[in-house]
Amino acid sequence: MFTKIDNEPAYRKVSSLIEQQIMERILQPGDTLPSETAMAEQFGLNRSTVREGLRELEIAGLIGRGPKGKRFHIIRPKAAQIATGTSRAMALNDVRFQDVWEAMMALEPFAAELAADRASEAQLADLQQSVTELRDNVENQDAIVEGAVRFFRLLADATGNQVIALSQEPLCQLLRPSLHQMTDKLDQAGERILAAQENIVALLKARKAHDAKEWMVRHIMDYQRGYVLAGIEMEDIVLG
Repeated sequence: MFTKIDNEPAYRKVSSLIEQQIMERILQPGDTLPSETAMAEQFGLNRSTVREGLRELEIAGLIGRGPKGKRFHIIRPKAAQIATGTSRAMALNDVRFQDVWEAMMALEPFAAELAADRASEAQLADLQQSVTELRDNVENQDAIVEGAVRFFRLLADATGNQVIALSQEPLCQLLRPSLHQMTDKLDQAGERILAAQENIVALLKARKAHDAKEWMVRHIMDYQRGYVLAGIEMEDIVLG
């Protein structure tokens, strides 16, 4: 019956119009936007309003500047930028570690299977380097946690599936604090995580997709056992 009254601030209209052109692929990654002065003339607004609209797009990870560039260009949002908002929303909805673990049980074995078929030699080298760094620092709690998170992130990238890679990042951000709780109470956590990573990488290199998938199932199951051994109830850990 009624039409919504449009009282959106002018700077928000600027960002919305530019975002629309990005989403419709009228503006492509790498395209350079006009100067603030030129856009102000085109929109019929002052430069400060345009600048505020551009700032919103920059925060959203849709535009950026090069090291020496003065003008903005279109960029692809990075997984970490997208994940921050997603993980925050999950935390505010009282997501528990049990929920994250169940999601990982569904996602990670399939990711390992895909990576065994699709990973480039460079991606396999990155995974091996990550394992090597963990081996060299396996007594350090922070290194264990970061090594675990980095391994999942690299594996997701190696699938060649952008949906999996983008879905993985918020899980990684939520996983990190709870892993600190577990590794703080379980001395053998680092060695168990390292052993699993070494086996999985060896199977990825051998292109044994089924075996890599099965080893990943064991690895994620072992996270659950780790919490049990540490005396932590996964259902009680609210992430955030």
